[in-house]
Amino acid sequence: MNDVRGRRVVLTGGAGFLGSCVKRQLQALGPSTLQIPRSASYDLRDRREIDRLFSESRPQIVVHLAAVVGGIGANRENPGSYFYDNAMMGIELIEQSRQFGVEKVVVIGTICAYPKHARVPFSEDELWDGYPEETNAPYGLAKKMLLVQSQAYRQQYAMNIVYLLPVNLYGPADNFDPVSSHVIPALIRKVVEAQQQGRSEITVWGSGKASREFLFVRDAAEAIALATDRYNDGAPINIGSGREITVAGLVELICELADFHGTICWDASQPDGQPRRCLNTTRARDKFGFQASTSLRDGLRETIEWYRAHAAGRPSRAA
Repeated sequence: MNDVRGRRVVLTGGAGFLGSCVKRQLQALGPSTLQIPRSASYDLRDRREIDRLFSESRPQIVVHLAAVVGGIGANRENPGSYFYDNAMMGIELIEQSRQFGVEKVVVIGTICAYPKHARVPFSEDELWDGYPEETNAPYGLAKKMLLVQSQAYRQQYAMNIVYLLPVNLYGPADNFDPVSSHVIPALIRKVVEAQQQGRSEITVWGSGKASREFLFVRDAAEAIALATDRYNDGAPINIGSGREITVAGLVELICELADFHGTICWDASQPDGQPRRCLNTTRARDKFGFQASTSLRDGLRETIEWYRAHAAGRPSRAA
């Protein structure tokens, strides 16, 4: 089955870090049109703005990537706005898609929706077995409510809504802003700036004992495009690499690849976040043939090189 070819597609968040990669993947599938609504032109929290967007573009497929995101610090500082903005964008987009008769909606959730102490590797069938990690629970729950809405609308209105759960992403053109960035871009910036400034140590939040799984951004885009084109079931799908690394191991790897030989100081007064994160990715492989192809070492090397060439020494901004 090929759902994208010849269809009118709207891709929210298509100008961002992940979205720009998804845009290229979707274009290769041959849609008749692919529209990227920008936040300056359409406030996706407002149903009237979505109505205007859909009236202009008449989409047959909507892929919803747009989100307000950040690392642990940003989530702690903005729990209310992260909940409201992410919930309202998704809820209104899904409802307006129903009213406009959109054929298919692909919703991008988050690994932050999983319970804090979920069994590793995280299985989609255990998504409801506990409360999310507190530092990002408002964001995770806002996204999780879109799964509830998707399944309710599938049941009542027979809508074809697909829900994907990507793990932590990274790659070239990531957000390297120290206030709002996730762990990999934050660490790369710390290391490169320490080298530039001749400092012999860096400070890293937490104990280093927590583990994470990471997915290279182009692999994530491939998975989203494959699901948009081939997957039409209501069961949520994990999108990840299936490979886990401790934060301490990640820091050591980034230092090695960046050729930084200084001291790593751990600030244990800052939170680790969720103790472990690693996904069971067999459903994505079985349902639409996705397997991550970029190793963490190769992806980090490319990301470090990109940062040095494009962003090092300049103020960062969110993608």
